[in-house]
Order: sequence, then C-alpha cells, then structure tokens
Amino acid sequence: MDGGLILLIFLALLFAWGLNRVRRAIRLGPVGYFGVMLVFVIVMLLIWGQTFR
Repeated sequence: MDGGLILLIFLALLFAWGLNRVRRAIRLGPVGYFGVMLVFVIVMLLIWGQTFR
C-alpha cells in the first residue's frame, strides 16, 4: 500500500470527524453532509492521481 494513500485515508477520517462536529453546529442535513463528503473524496482522488504523473 502506498504511503500517500494511507495519509489520504487518515485525512478523510479526520475530515469526516471534523465535519460531523461542524454539522451539529450549523444543522447540516444528511444530503448536505453527503454532498460535502462526495466533493471531498473527488478532490482527494484528483490530488492523489496527480502524484503519479
């Protein structure tokens, strides 16, 4: 397994934890939460994909 991928997984977990705390504060619904996570995953995959070029 690639070290960069492990870092991305760790960042995703950290982001999800932080977003969950923020979601309670701003009352973000499940659809909004899913949308933010989807955008985060796409951005992380694009960044991860750039490391192989």
